[in-house]
Amino acid sequence: MKYYTYFPGCSSSDGGAKAYGASALAVAKALDVELIELEDWNCCGSTPYTSTEEMASFCASARNLALAEKRGLDLVTPCSSCYVILNRTNSSLKEYPELRAKVDDALAAGGLEYHGTTRVRHLLDVFVNDIGLDEIASRVKTDLGGLKVAPYYGCQVVRPGPSFDHPEAPQSLDRLVQTLGAEATRFPLKARCCGGSLIISEEDLALGLIHKLLDSASSNGAEVVITVCPLCQTNLDVYQGRVNKRFKTSFSLPILFFTQLMGLAFGLKGEALGLEKCIVSAKKALAGRVGR
Repeated sequence: MKYYTYFPGCSSSDGGAKAYGASALAVAKALDVELIELEDWNCCGSTPYTSTEEMASFCASARNLALAEKRGLDLVTPCSSCYVILNRTNSSLKEYPELRAKVDDALAAGGLEYHGTTRVRHLLDVFVNDIGLDEIASRVKTDLGGLKVAPYYGCQVVRPGPSFDHPEAPQSLDRLVQTLGAEATRFPLKARCCGGSLIISEEDLALGLIHKLLDSASSNGAEVVITVCPLCQTNLDVYQGRVNKRFKTSFSLPILFFTQLMGLAFGLKGEALGLEKCIVSAKKALAGRVGR
């Protein structure tokens, strides 16, 4: 059994990515990994908050790091944005003494202190590099029948460096797909941005980015797209219909979390993985391959 402190993040806990949180915990259990939720955690500060209230964002993020430091385990999150923000806070506190002093004062007001020892990890990194592909392969019970999967990393999880994978041509998710018995399709835009929260403020721009991603995945034969990011999943899944309307296309690509695909390969039930929460159903793509 391997143990980690778990930071679910707002989306995977109470937001629109509950299926991500549920499938992450189910897959971790199947791999003998215990994700111990960080007690009394708060929002990481998120990317928009960082842009408008930078100091408050650093303090909010540092509070989580300080709480995790008490336990002494790696802090693991499934959310790409949380991963980036928490790592950014770690790096900035080490690089900028004046910032560190202000954050230290804020933490002290709450009875906390942080010494900079918390290591922040993404769940994909933990599964691929700590548990390992051989161990994952040994847990596969369901033949995915060469399901053609586009591995979508998004723009955050492999940036900025140093990260656990290449920033422009990452391969960890590709290797995981193949280990599960599926086929990782060519996907040149695998590390490109989906538009993120710009779907709210700059819809035309974001829809254009989503269209490019869906077109690239579809034109390379993908039957399913998997992602490691809650916001990427939301944009490509929820707004796929709007993309079709805007660009006169007919995309019908299921957008799954990588943990959902792992769970399917492990023989876990679709209900436990939250597959019913997807807007674009995966039933057709999985028909004849995965028992439901």
